[in-house]
Amino acid sequence: MKSRTMLAIAAFGATLLCAATASAAQFVGPGPDGRETLSQTYRESRMDDEAYQRSVKATKVFDNLWYVGPGYVSVWLLETSAGLILIDSAQEPYVDHVLENIRLSGHDPKDIKYIILAHGHLDHFGGAARIQEISGARVVLTAEDWPAVEAAGTRPGRNGAPPPRVPKCDMVIKDGDTITLGGQTVKFYFTPGHTDGALSFEYTVYDNGVPHKAFFSGGSGGRGGLKGAEQALGSAIRLNRDLVGVDVFTPAHAWTGGNQYPNGSIFERLERLKARKAGEPHPFVDKASFDTWLKAINTNAVELVAEEKAKLAAQPAPARQ
Repeated sequence: MKSRTMLAIAAFGATLLCAATASAAQFVGPGPDGRETLSQTYRESRMDDEAYQRSVKATKVFDNLWYVGPGYVSVWLLETSAGLILIDSAQEPYVDHVLENIRLSGHDPKDIKYIILAHGHLDHFGGAARIQEISGARVVLTAEDWPAVEAAGTRPGRNGAPPPRVPKCDMVIKDGDTITLGGQTVKFYFTPGHTDGALSFEYTVYDNGVPHKAFFSGGSGGRGGLKGAEQALGSAIRLNRDLVGVDVFTPAHAWTGGNQYPNGSIFERLERLKARKAGEPHPFVDKASFDTWLKAINTNAVELVAEEKAKLAAQPAPARQ
């Protein structure tokens, strides 16, 4: 890794200040019997099972991409010649585990230059403050979701825990913005619905030197009634229209899979990646599954809009005064 003073970091089209205030470690993900196995376990979050979450070790997925998160929420580490880009950060009590996995991958957390956050929910941004302090990285999020992150720092955490630490708001991303670091360009898409400011993006990964266009979804399911459902539908329509040539999907939750993303969850694909022989296709290079996911999020959003409208229509009219 080059020295920090030699790094060339470029950010294009982004507002930099908020307007408001070595060798690959093996993947481990045990099923209920403690063995590594393809099982329904890989499609369950097991959010509060600390032993399981900490059992997921750093795994090299592509030449320049590692999985370094716990089991519940994805954390991806993108290598460039000028430093690292961290995609999401998990939350306590798993931040030490993320940092350990980064080191297991042969990298130093101090070399992280950007932390890209999917959206303003704690499970995605909860570790960003600590990692930002260690690395000095810029934390990337939309203007619509920064207020939710900052507000979280004023409220008690789960089960009466102290308020979570929140990262410094120093980089606001808009639709169509890019950041470039060491030859890697990340292009952002504003995809509201799951939150008002969910952030998705495309980037490049390499399999034995062969480039592939990858996509990270910041959340595709609408939340928050009719407004969130209509936002999700708009985002789905836009992605179906504008995304071209994506054949690798890196979702925000590695355990998700099933009908929306055929051929298995990220964990199931990691299992197949371990067993991959020379000349066999990469289990993450799967354009057909990604195209199926795109169609599914559109269908799901259409159905959710209809459900939310039906709920509103079924509500009794307000009493006359």
